[in-house]
Amino acid sequence: MLTTWVENNRLSCAAIKRAQILKYCCGGSTCCPAGGVLLEEFCWRSSAGGVLLSSSHSSSGDGFKQILQNAILQQDMSLSWATTVLLVPCVVVLTAGVFYLYGAVLALLSKTSVRNKVVLITDALSELGKECAGVFHGGGARLILCGKSWEKLEELSDELASASDPTLTFPPKLVLLDFGDVDGTAEAVPEVLECFGCLDILIFNSSMKVKAPAQTLTLETDKLLMDNNYFGPITLAKGVLPSMISRRGGHLILVNSIQGKIAVPYRTAYAASKHAVQAFFDCLRAEVEEYGISVSTINHTFISRSASKTKPHKSFMSLLFTRKPLGVSPDEATAEIIKTLSNKKKEVLMAPSLPKLAVYARCFFPGVFFSVMAAGVSDSAASEPM
Repeated sequence: MLTTWVENNRLSCAAIKRAQILKYCCGGSTCCPAGGVLLEEFCWRSSAGGVLLSSSHSSSGDGFKQILQNAILQQDMSLSWATTVLLVPCVVVLTAGVFYLYGAVLALLSKTSVRNKVVLITDALSELGKECAGVFHGGGARLILCGKSWEKLEELSDELASASDPTLTFPPKLVLLDFGDVDGTAEAVPEVLECFGCLDILIFNSSMKVKAPAQTLTLETDKLLMDNNYFGPITLAKGVLPSMISRRGGHLILVNSIQGKIAVPYRTAYAASKHAVQAFFDCLRAEVEEYGISVSTINHTFISRSASKTKPHKSFMSLLFTRKPLGVSPDEATAEIIKTLSNKKKEVLMAPSLPKLAVYARCFFPGVFFSVMAAGVSDSAASEPM
């Protein structure tokens, strides 16, 4: 009985297959082609598992054949796992790259889609208004900037002009507009339409906030919030609708608070006005769709401000609606507005997981939502100025 060891006690997949072929070529005999010795015992140490396999066989070679088949199968399985481990990261990276390129192309197309469009921005003097003005002006839009202060509007217009190429942009038109004055808003509609002769995009950005117990708010305060957050915007919308309907096109975008979706304690007047304007534009969307007019609503938590202006918050209620880190920066909100203009999405909820969870809880688990709101009342009772 002779024993032959595979070199270094290892046998590669290719060597195993070669030995098997040579065995078949010898007509079933177990002679070793290299040395002509009889292989009555075959020893193999697996390179994958380091396990020594040993088996004695008759001259028929059936056992040897089975050993080779098992070894080949083990090697193939090892190669398959190795291939899978190598391919998975490649697929993930490739997929991420495709999505990144898609987002970059979409962002580029979105910015160029506003070129030559007539865009009106209410409260252009706010943080979000200024950011929108800069992006839209740089994109070649024909801007109509609205605000309460003529001097500040002129300053903003000068800033835009100095930061852009006058051969590629249009000088903005300025219109004094105060939603708190509903009659004045109605009178401003003809002036708005005369700026460029039409209106393609109208961004409702104005808002007035107040936080206080309901019993401490006067009826005049309630009316003031309703004028600024509801009656003013719908007056402007109704004023420009006939022009959009006649042109069979246009896009109205309401930048609204998440409190147009859920009501939070100590914000009775504010939440009521936001719910009202949300409902108006939701109804209007269905009414004007046949005329090719799009209506979109973007509900955010807060437009974030500098960290120095942010007070520490410890309660759940404060965490739910704190400006940082749950707030939305002006550039993020502007990017979402541009994306909404491009894909004409009807409703956007710009909020982190916790506020989104509150919106869904209000719909599907109202009892739980009301209990959580009531539990946080004592922690959020401090009043805030308008």
